[in-house]
Amino acid sequence: MTKDGVPRAHDPGLTDDRLMSAEVGRDKAEQCRRLAEDARVIRDQQREALETVRDQSERLRQASEVARLTGEEARTQAESARHAAMDAVRATAETLQATLENMRVVEEMRQTLRDIRAVTTRDVN
Repeated sequence: MTKDGVPRAHDPGLTDDRLMSAEVGRDKAEQCRRLAEDARVIRDQQREALETVRDQSERLRQASEVARLTGEEARTQAESARHAAMDAVRATAETLQATLENMRVVEEMRQTLRDIRAVTTRDVN
């Protein structure tokens, strides 16, 4: 070194400092490279996890849609069954009404026969 602090080219301390500085730089660069590689691995894992979540979300959406359609189909079938039951009740009521009317006609016929017998019996006596 010179008196004013400027290093000489052939100064052994200067060479050691430069070598040490270069080695420290290489170590730091290697650490950065490892960190970058680790970050890439983590990023890839996060992408895979996100894709898995998206797939599961899509499957759940599809299952929900199937359940909704199945529910609508079940409601439609239940509504059809309810209409069929109401039609059956109406038909039964109409049949009972017809039977009741037939019973009234039969009773009227019986009453008419009784009246005829009563008239015939008076005439004979």
